[in-house]
Amino acid sequence: MSNEPAPYPVKLELTPDDHLLIEWSDAEQSRITFQRLRQNCPCAHCRVAARNPPKAELLPVISAEEAQPLSIEGMKPLGNYAYVIHFSDG
Repeated sequence: MSNEPAPYPVKLELTPDDHLLIEWSDAEQSRITFQRLRQNCPCAHCRVAARNPPKAELLPVISAEEAQPLSIEGMKPLGNYAYVIHFSDG
């Protein structure tokens, strides 16, 4: 087992092409789409929503906000390792 610490994020950046760019302490980079972030959100609200998807409708009506591409409206640190991400779809 290595005594080296696990890589940790040193920089987060929202890119113009709708990705979150993470720069790691070991000089690696990760590019994650906003959709992938949203689909893998671990919060209780999103876990419940994923287990109970909306019922299919023949002619679903969506709001103007829901018709827009998913974006990140804000991010702020939470504790020592997490971030709260505010998505455009709520």
